[in-house]
Amino acid sequence: MNNVYESPLASRYASKEMLYTFSPDMKFSTWRRLWVSLAKAEMALGLPITQEQVDEMQEHITDIDYGVARAREKDVRHDVMAHVYTFGKAAPKAAGIIHLGATSAYVGDNTDIIQIREGLLLVRKKLAAVLDQLAQFAEAHKAQPTLGFTHFQPAQLTTVGKRATLWMNELLMDLSEVEFRIDSLRMLGSKGTTGTQASFMELFDGDEGKVKELEARIAADFGFAGVVPVSGQTYSRKIDAQTLATLSGIAQSASKFATDLRLLQHLKEVEEPFEKHQIGSSAMPYKRNPMRSERICALARYVICDSLNPAFTSATQWFERTLDDSANKRISVPEAFLAVDAILNIMINVVSGLVVYPKVIAAHVMNELPFMATENIMMDAVKRGGDRQELHERIREHSMAAGKRVKEDGLDNDLIDRIAADPLFGMTREQIVEHLDPKAYIGRCPSQVDEFLRECVRPAITPYLDAAGMQVEISL
Repeated sequence: MNNVYESPLASRYASKEMLYTFSPDMKFSTWRRLWVSLAKAEMALGLPITQEQVDEMQEHITDIDYGVARAREKDVRHDVMAHVYTFGKAAPKAAGIIHLGATSAYVGDNTDIIQIREGLLLVRKKLAAVLDQLAQFAEAHKAQPTLGFTHFQPAQLTTVGKRATLWMNELLMDLSEVEFRIDSLRMLGSKGTTGTQASFMELFDGDEGKVKELEARIAADFGFAGVVPVSGQTYSRKIDAQTLATLSGIAQSASKFATDLRLLQHLKEVEEPFEKHQIGSSAMPYKRNPMRSERICALARYVICDSLNPAFTSATQWFERTLDDSANKRISVPEAFLAVDAILNIMINVVSGLVVYPKVIAAHVMNELPFMATENIMMDAVKRGGDRQELHERIREHSMAAGKRVKEDGLDNDLIDRIAADPLFGMTREQIVEHLDPKAYIGRCPSQVDEFLRECVRPAITPYLDAAGMQVEISL
C-alpha cells in the first residue's frame, strides 16, 4: 500500500530473517507455543487437563485467524485476551484451559525474551561473518605500509592490515557482549500478576515444589537454562536496556569503521564497492560517493539514540509494574534489532568488496616519509662524525623549509635533496635514500596482525564459521 507509512527498516534495510523474528507470525505463534507448554506442564503436574486438549492446541499453533483476533481486541481492548479467544475458537476442546493461572506477561514477556534471543543469535552470526571477512583483509594487507594518523594528521606509519585490526578489536568486544547477553538470558516463567505466583499456588493447593517445577518445565521446552529468580509482573526492563546497550555498542564500532572508510575514500586509498551501473551523484557523474558507509553511520546514529529508550523505561517503572513500557518497547526494541541487522548486512557487503589502491597509498607514504626518516638520518650522520646538536638544528631548518614548499607552494617534498646538498651531513643522496624503506618504519605490524588473528579472532569466531562467506542482499 503506497498511501500508508512503512518503516524503511522493513522495506529497505533489514533481512527477511530479522523481520520474521519480530513479525506477528513469530510473536503470536510463540504465544500459542507458550500456552501449549503451560498446559502440558500443568497436566503433567496433576491438573485436570487432557492429552486431547493439548494435542488440539498443538495442531493450531500457526493457523492464526488475525481477522477474528483484531475484531475481538477492538471489542475487549486487550490483545492477550483477544488471542486467547481466537485460539479457543481454533481449539474449542481446550478453550477452557488456555492461559490457566497465567497473566498477560506470561505470553508477552516470555515471547519478548525469546525474540531477543533469536535476534541476538542472528546478530552473533553476522558479527562473525564481518570479523571473518575483515580477518582475510587484514591478513592480505598486514605488511602494506600506510600513513598512520593522529588527529587526522600524518603520524608514524602503520599497515593497511594493522589498521583493520583496530576495527576488528572493537567488533570482537561486541561479539563477547552478545555472547554474554545470550548466555545470561532467562525466561520470565510463570510468575503471576505481581510476581508472587499466588495463582499457581492456588491451582496446586499450596505445593511450592509443583509451582517451581512448572517453571522449570516451561523453560526447558524453550531451551533456556532457567527463569529469572524474582520479578514483579514483568521481567526487569533493565534486560531491554542491557540488550540495546549491546546493540548500541555494535553500532558504535560499525560507525567508527564506516567513518574511517569514508576518510580513506576521500584520500583515494581504499574504497567501498561501486557497482557497474551505480550513480554516485545526480549532478556530478564522475563522483563515487561512499553511500554504503554513510548509511552505516546514519543507521548507527539511530541505534545509539534508540538505546536510551529502554534505559528511561527501566528507570521509571513503578513497583511491580506499570504499562508505560509497552508502547515504547514494542517500537524501540525491534527497531534496534532491525537497524543493527541492516548495519551488519551492509558491512558484510562492503568488507567483501573493499578496493585498495597501493600506488596511491605508497605515494602518500613517500610524501611524508622524509620527515619521519630524519631521526635515522641524523643518527647515521652522527656515526659518520657529525655533531648531534648541530645536525638536529639543521634538520629542523630543512624540514620547515620543505614543509613550507609543500603547503604554500604546492610543490613536492624536497627534504632529502636539501639534506643531501648540505655538507654538514656528509652523506650522498643514495646513502640518505637507504633510510626511506617504508617497511623499516612499520614496527611489529605484520606480527601483531598474525598474533591477533591467531590468538583472538579465530578462536572467537570458530564456533560460528558456518557464517563465513555469508551472502547478503542489499536491496536498495
